[in-house]
Amino acid sequence: MTFITGRFLPRRTFLRGVGVTVALPFLDAFVPAGRPWSQVASAQSLDDPTRLVCIEMVHGAAGSTEYGASTHLWSPAEVGRDFDLTPSALRPLEPFRDALTIISDTDVRPAEAVIPTEIGGDHFRSSATFLTQSHPKQTESSDVRSGISIDQLYAQRFGQDTPIPSMQLCIENVDQAGGCAYGYSCVYTDTISWASPTEPLPMIRDPRLAFDLLFGAGGTPDERATRRRERRSVLDFITDEVASLTRGLDQTDRRRMDRYLGDIREIERRIQRVEARNRGGDTRELPGAPAGVPDSFDEHVKLMFDLQALAFESDVTRVFSFKLSRDATGRVYPDSGIDRGFHPTSHHGGREKNIEDFAQLNRYHVGLLPYFLEKLESLQEGDATLLDKAMIIYGSPMGDPNVHNHKRCPLFVVGGANGQLAGNLHLRAEPGTPMANVMLDLIHRLGIDDMERFGDSTGTFSLSA
Repeated sequence: MTFITGRFLPRRTFLRGVGVTVALPFLDAFVPAGRPWSQVASAQSLDDPTRLVCIEMVHGAAGSTEYGASTHLWSPAEVGRDFDLTPSALRPLEPFRDALTIISDTDVRPAEAVIPTEIGGDHFRSSATFLTQSHPKQTESSDVRSGISIDQLYAQRFGQDTPIPSMQLCIENVDQAGGCAYGYSCVYTDTISWASPTEPLPMIRDPRLAFDLLFGAGGTPDERATRRRERRSVLDFITDEVASLTRGLDQTDRRRMDRYLGDIREIERRIQRVEARNRGGDTRELPGAPAGVPDSFDEHVKLMFDLQALAFESDVTRVFSFKLSRDATGRVYPDSGIDRGFHPTSHHGGREKNIEDFAQLNRYHVGLLPYFLEKLESLQEGDATLLDKAMIIYGSPMGDPNVHNHKRCPLFVVGGANGQLAGNLHLRAEPGTPMANVMLDLIHRLGIDDMERFGDSTGTFSLSA
């Protein structure tokens, strides 16, 4: 197929206004007129790295218990390609099974206690191990240490030519100073991203802050405050630039621009509605949370997913880490059908009914992911979708939360990773296999093929059939 466009634009074209910078979605106008798409795609392949999202859900899975494993409450019974997701917590991913790779029964040994004083502190060191596969130093001071996380390895290698090399998002409260419990600094539970073994990265909880970072909305705090008081949109500041740009685009690109700008405005309106509701004087379910944070878990997660999709579409960043919860949280998720807190439900006492309830929570959390996958699948770039170009890692560094172990931990990957992952595959590891072996294979598939070890890896666990 050959695209003939009315105007050629460089990929790094921005619409700018006072304190506002809006990158463009992928347009046919980025393809020089008369060039076959296959040639352009080949030429751009080195400049079109995989979009990486790393999602942590704490507290492990019901399927990591003996009863849960026997009834397949997390992953399917069958390995290979002919598997049934129906009884598992992964059932909501059935529409995306062709992009799904499930890895069962790997362990996260670095999250285990090494010395007697660390016993009991699993909740307060686990998150620091998920993407680093490294054992955190027990300290309540500033001399924290873990390892470089996979998202930051990738951002340091392939994220430096985007406006934002990586973004770190979360849903629960963060930045609690000092120690949390069992001699561990709260920073270990606050983040999953580490730029170096001694440099944990802060995470953004407020969708408003994430939106402003993506679109440079207001150059100063005063300008941002003024814009919000006047309820002006970021798009109000680039009206002339939009008009000038679209005059030179063909009808297809104009439609893409209209949809993209409409998506920006809709997300902005949703954030404004949340802020207005939370400043209205009613008692909040999340007292003390920023005004931009919805009280609804579902609404909050979906806003964050929408922001990630927009960022990928405009190539503002290619790397996200996303922490869905905080260890030992007592949060209740009304939409899950379970009326007990997350942490109390995870301590199921080995009773089958309680394990089934925890499995229901697992399924609820996984069930929010298709919202994001549908977004990525709907966004076309050349001859592939953003889901084809993405690698979305979802898992937990804990196994059975009732006993705080780190064996048979839940893990799956969704997306084609630019042809590196075939999907529709369930793999089961041999007992004792480190999750780091899977992470090392993923690191290689992300293009960092000169790395020989990661965390406590003993080799690579191949994600090929």
